[in-house]
Amino acid sequence: MDLVEVLPRLHMFRFPIGQAYLWRDEDGLTLVDAGDVNAAGPIEDAVRGLGLDPAAIRRIVITHGHRDHYGAAGELAGRCGAEVIAHRLDAPVIRGDVPVPEPVLLDWELPLYEHALTVPQAPPTRVVREVGDGDALGFGDGAVVVHSPGHTAGSMAVHLPRHGVLFTGDSVAGVGRVMVGVFNTDREQASASFRRLAGLGADTVCFGHGDPLTENAAAVMKASADRDSGLQIEHG
Repeated sequence: MDLVEVLPRLHMFRFPIGQAYLWRDEDGLTLVDAGDVNAAGPIEDAVRGLGLDPAAIRRIVITHGHRDHYGAAGELAGRCGAEVIAHRLDAPVIRGDVPVPEPVLLDWELPLYEHALTVPQAPPTRVVREVGDGDALGFGDGAVVVHSPGHTAGSMAVHLPRHGVLFTGDSVAGVGRVMVGVFNTDREQASASFRRLAGLGADTVCFGHGDPLTENAAAVMKASADRDSGLQIEHG
């Protein structure tokens, strides 16, 4: 696992597949996503390496119910006493009450999906708080939920308006180029979510996969969302 500073109060944990983020407030720490089932120990070690106490993790915000995003959440929550937060539509998946919805794959996504399935299965994880669009999350001087369905029904972004920071989960990807995320259950809905997130005008955009955008982020997001809309029309 690699540890990358994005901003003075924001670090990224990069795993073999995917990534998670640590936000630091004066009164505690917040994880946005938690990596796969093997990530708890490396995350704790990295937090200590920053001179911080993992016990200060107050909450773990899960952007959607896929194994590479919530796999370690239960273990970390148990160790740190953190609450696990997820959108109400994906919470049943994270708890293990319903199966993970199958994506509608494009031909070029098939080999990528086979690789993604190598991520270990995640155990059922208790979700303490279910949230919806516009709900406050209690960190980052006013972080709010932005429901961004399409990747999954309960996919959500996390927006910190006062800091100009946006966590997109897998609704948007930054691997090679900024684009709508892959493995979507509803591609048209995912594209609409991409456009909504681009409209927030964030200065720093953090993806579930790919390097964060820290320069010209708002312009790049808008241009990428416009390009995606054009492709939707062309192939729709």
